[in-house]
Amino acid sequence: MGHGGNVIDELMSDHREVEEMFGRIQAMSGQGRQLRDLVDQVTIELVRHSVAEEQYLYPAVRQHVDGGDSLADKEIEDHSRVEKLLKRLEKTDTGSAEMSPLLQQLMDEVAAHVQDEENNLFPMLRRACTEQQLDDLGDKIRRAKSMAPTRPHPSAPSTPPANKLLAPGVGLVDRARDFVTGRGKS
Repeated sequence: MGHGGNVIDELMSDHREVEEMFGRIQAMSGQGRQLRDLVDQVTIELVRHSVAEEQYLYPAVRQHVDGGDSLADKEIEDHSRVEKLLKRLEKTDTGSAEMSPLLQQLMDEVAAHVQDEENNLFPMLRRACTEQQLDDLGDKIRRAKSMAPTRPHPSAPSTPPANKLLAPGVGLVDRARDFVTGRGKS
């Protein structure tokens, strides 16, 4: 989290980080605490990433890219599906028969979303914005990720202004819960 660079470089670095975590999950032979820790780590990164995109990336897409409203709406729908999967994974025991299919569904959803962003949305945004605008968006994304929630909240608002107002408070509560439980420290 917080890689630096313009918004596209920042978000693509996040994508690679999550793909690496998915690779570690796929390589695991067991269940238990190690799998739970890695699923929690993936959840934290995906939630922070999604919240930041919803706060800053998609409003910029709406503003600068032709057809941006429908593009942003589609990406937010993708996030909603992923967040619901993350919520289910949060409640699923690692030894449960549901765990492996849920993880596969999550990996498939995220891979399709990443491919769509990197092949379609990011090139359109790069053409529509100046380098300074992309750099400013990268700074905003990094700040948003540092204050974002770390747990899935599928019923939380996903568009401004409500998401920008609520996310820091929810993020503070999530980080306090994480601190107390030790979640995300592995």
